Amino acid sequence: MASTRPSVIGWQSDCWPDVRNPAAIASAVSDVWRDPVAVAGALAHRPWTTAFLSDGGPNGRWSYVCADPDQTEMLAPHDTRDGLALLRDLLGPRRAPVEGAPFQGGVIGLASYEYGARLEALDLGRDPAWPDLVLARYPTVVAFDHHRRRILTYGDEGRARSWLEAPPPRSPPALLAAAFSPDAPATAYEAAVAEVVSRIEAGEIFQANIARAWSGRLVPGAQPFDLIARLSDTSPAPFAAFWSAPGRAIASNSPERFVRLTVSADGALTAETRPIKGTRPRAADADEDRRLAAELMASAKDRAENLMIVDLMRNDLSRVCDAGSVEVSDLFAIESYANVHHLVSTVTGRLASGADAADLLAAAFPPGSITGAPKVQAMRVIAAHEPPRGPWCGSLFLAGFDGAFDSSVLIRSAAFVEDGEGWRFRAQAGAGIVADSDPVAEREETDAKIAMLRRALTEAA
Repeated sequence: MASTRPSVIGWQSDCWPDVRNPAAIASAVSDVWRDPVAVAGALAHRPWTTAFLSDGGPNGRWSYVCADPDQTEMLAPHDTRDGLALLRDLLGPRRAPVEGAPFQGGVIGLASYEYGARLEALDLGRDPAWPDLVLARYPTVVAFDHHRRRILTYGDEGRARSWLEAPPPRSPPALLAAAFSPDAPATAYEAAVAEVVSRIEAGEIFQANIARAWSGRLVPGAQPFDLIARLSDTSPAPFAAFWSAPGRAIASNSPERFVRLTVSADGALTAETRPIKGTRPRAADADEDRRLAAELMASAKDRAENLMIVDLMRNDLSRVCDAGSVEVSDLFAIESYANVHHLVSTVTGRLASGADAADLLAAAFPPGSITGAPKVQAMRVIAAHEPPRGPWCGSLFLAGFDGAFDSSVLIRSAAFVEDGEGWRFRAQAGAGIVADSDPVAEREETDAKIAMLRRALTEAA
């Protein structure tokens, strides 16, 4: 049986450290580092390879690479099985955590946006290319600690070593896609924003996130992983990820956590969510860039928009957390990325006794930051203006055997489907619409959000 004890992996020639000896581990740490993007790239041609590729910043200490799941489940729209029961069955009885990485093996899942129709009484339609839920159980994990520059493995050490020693991937073409075309004209989006504003003024909703979509094809020889590799060079993000299944793949450069569960020494679970609402583009000029960040921080519209989603997420967490434990630990923080500034808040709570990751997912999905308020009615408004979203604005998540959980909001993401002509992709970007939204300004916000994906796909490296 594979060991659940973590091992710090390192090599110098063919010598592997004695992981029972702390001194040997410490001496190996500085020499063991491998770029997780390169490790994932060497495995990316294999279906079911998944990689969570953080930027190494305050919210992205750990990266993970997994392959070779021992069980998978796909929940198609017509499949009536309970997805949350499937998740619990795959995880089995909760195991005691060991010291090391937050994710030490478990289930990696993809919940498409339309999975929300299984949790609420909604008719959202479906993208026929994408299941509502995909689950894969990974007994073996390679964890990359960016802060301490060390690599840990869990499960089958021999298998993990083979992943780390896999030959590097081939060089991608200089240009990944010849076109990145809007699915509808910009004027159609502006009209949709104006219609949603009228619904808000009528008191139907307070806010709704309305999106635009772009589509294209990879050039011959290009692969979906090439996009995430390029993005990791030009605009690393704390919740970037690559996910693959037969004939499908996702490259995500998300800056946003959805929900997380951390395990304390006594086994208690703490929930956290970090909704993003409020955006300004970055500027090349440093003074102008600081002005835009200050403008975002001072914007009454953006702060009100953020606060609405904070209140929504407080309500979602309260459904599964102990009474009185849900609190806002950080309100209106500025986070800056390669192409945008964001306004981010943090909400935490103590998960109720007997509740688990599946309960948290059911209480909070889909993320409030990409739906609106009230959530269910906002989702109805979104469905009136958009075709099915598929993976976009759903979530990629890690559910650990020990009860830990982490997940991203699938924004800044491209979804790929393989057909007889190669890989086609679709990418979306949205904006939160409120009473004083200006249709042109909201359209320009979606342009700013999609710009990095567009450049990575259509400009030569």
